[in-house]
Amino acid sequence: MRFLSTLGLVLSAAALGVPAVAQAQGDAKPKLYNTAKQKLLEGKQVFSFTQQKFDIAGYCEAAKHYDYTWFEMQHATLEFKDVEAMIAACPHAGAIPMIRLPDAQEFHIQHATDLGALGVVIPTVDDVERAREAAKWSRYPPVARRSSGGGQARSIWGINGVNYAKTFNDNMLVVVMIESPTGVANAYDIASVAGIDVVIIGNNDLSVFSGFAQDDDRYQALVKKVHDDTLRAGKIFGQANANYAKGHPLSKTAKFFQNGPSNDGWKPAASGARNPNAPPEGEEDTRARGAKGAKPAPRK
Repeated sequence: MRFLSTLGLVLSAAALGVPAVAQAQGDAKPKLYNTAKQKLLEGKQVFSFTQQKFDIAGYCEAAKHYDYTWFEMQHATLEFKDVEAMIAACPHAGAIPMIRLPDAQEFHIQHATDLGALGVVIPTVDDVERAREAAKWSRYPPVARRSSGGGQARSIWGINGVNYAKTFNDNMLVVVMIESPTGVANAYDIASVAGIDVVIIGNNDLSVFSGFAQDDDRYQALVKKVHDDTLRAGKIFGQANANYAKGHPLSKTAKFFQNGPSNDGWKPAASGARNPNAPPEGEEDTRARGAKGAKPAPRK
C-alpha cells in the first residue's frame, strides 16, 4: 500500500466538500482531530507559536490561540520529558503539538509520536534518503514502520470512541524543510516521497547557504523552484517565515508557516510590540546579505 499525497486527497475531496480521508475510504467520517491538518486540507493557512523553554503555564495559555505548536528541539534545550509534560498538562488546549526534531532518526520520531505529537518537522532535507527516513518512522504499518509502543499519545487522542492506532496515520503531518541549494535542486524528488505531506523553505538558512539575501532575485528564484516542484508533486508548500504569508507572489499557495498571527489577535504579554510574524529570538541571523546594495530582508 502506498501513501496518498495530502494535496492529492484535497483535490479529490474538494468537489464533495468532505474531509479527504472520508473521500478516500468512501464514507462520511468525522473531521480530523489534527485540526491544523484539517485546515490545510481545506486550503487554509496555518500558523504556530514556537515553544523553546519548559513553561507549562505559558505553553497552555499560548496553545489556546494558534493552529499548532512548534516545539523547538533542533536548536533549543527542550528534552522529550519537557514536551511530554507540557502536552499532558493541557492536551486539548487548541494548538496541535508538532516537534521540530534535529534529524529524521527512528529514535527521535518514535519518541515524538509516542508522547503525543501529531506532526514532526524535519530540518535540512537535502535528498530523498532523508525524506524517506522521515516518512518511514512517522506512521504505522502497513504504510510505514512506526512501532506500537507506550507513551501518552493513545490516552490523549484515543478518546470519545476514537481508535488511536487506526486513525493516527490519517492525522499525522510530516513536514520537511529545504534549506540549501542542494535541497532546492532535489526538491521535486523530495516532495514526491510517499508520506511527506508538506515542504517548507527554511528561509534564513537558505539565505545563508546560498549567499543570497532574501530580497535578491536569485534567492526568490530558489524559493519559486521549491514552490513549483512541491505543488507539481501534489504536496503542500509553506515557508518558515510568516512574513511571506501575505504580500508575496507565492502567498496564495503557501499554507504552512512557523509563527505568525494568532487566530484571535492574542499576543503574549512579554512580546510587547514584537512582530508576531518574526522568527523566534536567536534565529534572526544577519550573515547573508547577497549582492552589494541588497536591502535587509525578512529572515527566518
